[in-house]
Amino acid sequence: MIDLQPQYLDVPAGRSGARRIAYLYAPGTDKDRPGLVWFSGLKSVMTSTKATALAEWAAREGLSMLRFDYSGHGQSGGAFTDGTAGQWLEDSFTVLKQVARGPQIFVGSSMGGWIALLILRAIAGTDPMAAGLIPVSGAVLIAPAWDMTEALMWRQFPPDVRNELVAKGHFERPSHYEDGANVITRELIEDGRNHLIGDDSFDPGCPVRIIQGVQDPDVPWQHAFGLLQILASENVMLSLIHDGDHRLSRPKDITKLLQNVHALC
Repeated sequence: MIDLQPQYLDVPAGRSGARRIAYLYAPGTDKDRPGLVWFSGLKSVMTSTKATALAEWAAREGLSMLRFDYSGHGQSGGAFTDGTAGQWLEDSFTVLKQVARGPQIFVGSSMGGWIALLILRAIAGTDPMAAGLIPVSGAVLIAPAWDMTEALMWRQFPPDVRNELVAKGHFERPSHYEDGANVITRELIEDGRNHLIGDDSFDPGCPVRIIQGVQDPDVPWQHAFGLLQILASENVMLSLIHDGDHRLSRPKDITKLLQNVHALC
C-alpha cells in the first residue's frame, strides 16, 4: 500500500487564472526505464482504482509515478464548473514541467486520453506550451474521449439540451458513476472547440496503445477506432475488450492495462 501525502503547486495566472494543483509523486529507483504519468478522466481523481493500481505496480517495478488532480477535481483548488479543457490542459503542462524528470510514459483514461493526445500533438508541432517538456516514450490510452466536448457531448445532445445550454449557460447531465449530476457548462463546450483534434492527423512521436471496451456507453468503440486514422504512425495498436465498460476497472481490465504499460517500459 502506497502512503503518499499530496504536494501542491501553483499554476500562474495565465489563460485561466491562478489556481493550486494537488499531485502525488513517487520518484522511483529504476533510472534506466521511463516513469509514468497518469491523466485522469472527467470528474475522476488521482486516487481512483486504476490510478492506484498503476501506482502500486510502478512502486514494485521501481518506476517513478506522477499523478495529479485537475483544477476543480479532487484535492486541487477551484470549482469544477469553472473548468474547461484548456484549463485542464494548462494544469497538465504546468505539472509536467515542474515535477516530471526524464522520459515518461503517458497513461490517460477517458478525458485524460484526450489531454495526453493534445500534449503529444503540441510536442509534435510548434506549440510554445510544449517548450521544455520531458520526452515521451509511449502512451497507453484507456477509452480515450478525444474531442469529448464536441463529438461525445454537443453533437449527441438533443435540441432542447442545446437550447438550455445556450440560454442558461449550463445543463445538468445525469451521471452513471456518482450521485447527482454532472454540470456541463456552455464555456466547457465553447472552449473545447479550441482544442479539437478533428480530422487533422499527426505523428504522436511514440508508440501508442489504446484499450477500449466494446460495451462502453460513454465512448463508443468506433470513436476509439477513429484514432487509428488520426495518429500518423505504424506503432499504434487498439485492443478491444468485448465485455468491457467505460471504467475498465475490473481486475482483468487492470491486468490488461499493466501488460500494455509493461511492454512499453
